[in-house]
Amino acid sequence: MRVPPWWVRRPLSLLLVAGLVLAVTALPLLVPAAAVLSLVVPGRWRPLRLLAFFLLYLSLEVVGLAAALLLWVASGFGWRLRTRAFVDAHYRLLRVLLAVVDKAARAIFRVDVETDDEGWSPLDDGIPGSTNAMIVLSRHAGPGDSFLLVRTLMNRDHLRRPRIVLRDTLQLDPLVDVLLHRLPVAWVPSRPGPGQDVAAAIGRLAAGMGEEDALLIFPEGGNFTTARRTRAIAALRSLGHRTQAERAEAMAYVLPPRPGGVQAALAGAPYADVVFVAHTGLEHLDSPAAVWRELPMDQLLHLRWDVVAAGDVPRESEAQISWLYEQWATIDAWIGARTDH
Repeated sequence: MRVPPWWVRRPLSLLLVAGLVLAVTALPLLVPAAAVLSLVVPGRWRPLRLLAFFLLYLSLEVVGLAAALLLWVASGFGWRLRTRAFVDAHYRLLRVLLAVVDKAARAIFRVDVETDDEGWSPLDDGIPGSTNAMIVLSRHAGPGDSFLLVRTLMNRDHLRRPRIVLRDTLQLDPLVDVLLHRLPVAWVPSRPGPGQDVAAAIGRLAAGMGEEDALLIFPEGGNFTTARRTRAIAALRSLGHRTQAERAEAMAYVLPPRPGGVQAALAGAPYADVVFVAHTGLEHLDSPAAVWRELPMDQLLHLRWDVVAAGDVPRESEAQISWLYEQWATIDAWIGARTDH
């Protein structure tokens, strides 16, 4: 899918405002209708919960866009928008919005998070800027895991300034489009065209990271599904990467990692520690139909963080690829141990 230019996307913000006005106006009809449907639809108050989350998310979109407009005006109509003060202001806005979405999702959909090692993570220092820059490599599975990880990196315990590698289709969300275009982000097209060097863009994003920064990458390139895993292994074989294909076949719960972006990030910030993130609990929600069947989810999401110091990261290309696959095999085994019990 080709994302339309910004001058086509920006008017979508007005549609959000109109949608919120219509939704609020129609609340006297929507709430009773959702309540009646909840009596006949399987699941505990499923339509009513979905309506509540939809209205909250729509409200946050409009509030976030209004705040972004105020910041643009305060910056001299965009003149100082890239200065440290206004970048920090946008990070604070993002932190607040994600905190509200996180609390709402936990309450409405009954999703909770449990971290291995009694809640410890390598990011828990409590003192901003006291640890090294980080490249965070996470598996990608289930709805909302990217929101969860960015929220975790930015919460009051970690206070990281995330740099994120995202699919360009997320620009169709008006708030994501406006807000993240003012922060360090690399937009990755689904099918890069001529002259679009994704690895180079990730390398530039990693360069110059400071102690408070964390670059978040999903090396699999998309949410895990069995079909995607099969296609990815077939693609490796067709490209002649026989060893990687064999190692990918041995991993049942993850997609084979794509090393290009990871290697570009490591080259751009060779001084950064590398954090591997595994999670499980939402990967079975791999389609809208599956999400609908599970609502309210009542899910416990398990997280695991493993940190590799910058000095222990291989620097030779083939060694880096082998090391990345080894780490992904560890993640796969960890997921398997929890999936099978």
